Amino acid sequence: MARVPKVELHVHLEGTLEPEHAFALGQRNGVALPYASAGQMRDAYRFSDLRSFLDVYYRACSVLATERDFFDLTWAYLERAASDGVRHVEPFFDPQTHLARGVSMKAVVGGISAALEEGRGSLGISSRLIMCFLRDEGAASAAEVLDVAIEVGRGRIAGVGLDSAEVGFPPGLFAEVFRRARTAGLHRVAHAGEEGPASYITDALDTLGAERIDHGVRCLDDPDLVRRLVRDRVCLTVCPKSNVSLRVVDRMEDHPLRRMLDAGLAVCVNSDDPAYFGGYVADNYRAVCSALDLDPDEVVTLARNAIEGSFAEEARKEELRRELAAVAS
Repeated sequence: MARVPKVELHVHLEGTLEPEHAFALGQRNGVALPYASAGQMRDAYRFSDLRSFLDVYYRACSVLATERDFFDLTWAYLERAASDGVRHVEPFFDPQTHLARGVSMKAVVGGISAALEEGRGSLGISSRLIMCFLRDEGAASAAEVLDVAIEVGRGRIAGVGLDSAEVGFPPGLFAEVFRRARTAGLHRVAHAGEEGPASYITDALDTLGAERIDHGVRCLDDPDLVRRLVRDRVCLTVCPKSNVSLRVVDRMEDHPLRRMLDAGLAVCVNSDDPAYFGGYVADNYRAVCSALDLDPDEVVTLARNAIEGSFAEEARKEELRRELAAVAS
């Protein structure tokens, strides 16, 4: 599976913080975690829904304090991604999680961007950085963060996204923020149709101008929406192991990925928050191949959909297409 050149479009950098790394950073920064050990922290990863996961996730983020921390976090992910055959990544980060603790946007973006630049040169992994708004923090907070990001992240932040608790926070609440992001030349993506209904996907497309939908598994509840997504080749960044961990589906065998492929949807496979959900991107590929009996051609389709759905420059996409074709032949 590592031989397949992969593009990862849905991974939260904060969600790649392994317990051992969290404890090391906590020690470095004098931040105590509410666990006796890394093993006990990992044992806490028993989630009943998205909210129960977010409570643990935000607790762990407290150890991230300096530009060096964000560099180290990103670099650790990139090294793991390289071993999985990742050739291009468009990672998310959540600035509000850190700004609320007094960490500057400059430190967050500086550390992440430096690691991504080093990853291109040392590991051959190209990238586009996506800044996400926490939807449960509201539109006013998102607008303030966008102002700071435009000033600090110019040339380094390629797009904006919408994540965190979905139910009760429809995408349309953030229409004006996304309009401003588009005016600033930023790409737009949004989490929708994970725990929220299919109508949130439509809302993200119509009111946010979303170019990609993160998760999107609930689209199958609306046949008209499926036809629209197929027609417009909207990429859906599906995260199978996350969906099982957060009880979106009970078992991997129940995952709708095969039905989505059969419907002609432009789905791809991603890891979401791999430190918490038991697997990085290659693990997710292996899990769906085993549970859903995907054949090699379907794996290639998933990989190709990710290439086409990325915000990489056309020349880079063509390089990736050639790499994939060489493996598929």
